[in-house]
Amino acid sequence: MSYYTPANAYASSPPGGFSQNLSRYPSSRPRPYSHHQGPPAGSDPQLWQWFCAVDTDRSGALSVTELQDALVNGNWTKFDLDTVKMLMNIFDTDRSGTIGFNEFAGLWKYIAEWQRVFKHFDRDHSGSIEGRELAEALRSFGYNLSPPLLQALEIRYASGAPSAYGPPPGITFDRFVRACVTVKTLTETFQRADQDNDGWIQLNYEDFLKISLNAP
Repeated sequence: MSYYTPANAYASSPPGGFSQNLSRYPSSRPRPYSHHQGPPAGSDPQLWQWFCAVDTDRSGALSVTELQDALVNGNWTKFDLDTVKMLMNIFDTDRSGTIGFNEFAGLWKYIAEWQRVFKHFDRDHSGSIEGRELAEALRSFGYNLSPPLLQALEIRYASGAPSAYGPPPGITFDRFVRACVTVKTLTETFQRADQDNDGWIQLNYEDFLKISLNAP
């Protein structure tokens, strides 16, 4: 299953055989580049051209709305804004509030790896992840969620409002990434609080709010 363990992983994998993508966070501080300087040495010229195309204010860095313009799903819809903000928070390593080219290159690689994961679990090639596919993906990451919790997750990240009849409309690629990262983040937060590893924790109201507000 080396499909999920590319050599350019940003960090070590958490428990779970297919969980490499859940723990890739860039660590290097990027250098800013301007349009006039051209792309950094060794960078992908086509990626540089796309970066410049969406950098509409010519600032040399992407705002959250410009980044949203750069990222599209397989059906050519823009990424969900909350997913874009999550990615911004992960890859804005210098905390400038924008994404420079080096940061963008790391984000682009991360997205490409997630796309391979998404296509692997989209068994019916529908362009979205449904209930069984979601359960299989999360199990491969090491997260065995109960059916009611899986259903709640599917409804929460569905690409549209659920119908009164039939299953939820499915989870598009961008929301799939956010759902998986959210499960990972909340699980790790719980594990840190569960110091005796018995599967139970006790939280006061403030700690509960902190966990909720820090979720992706």
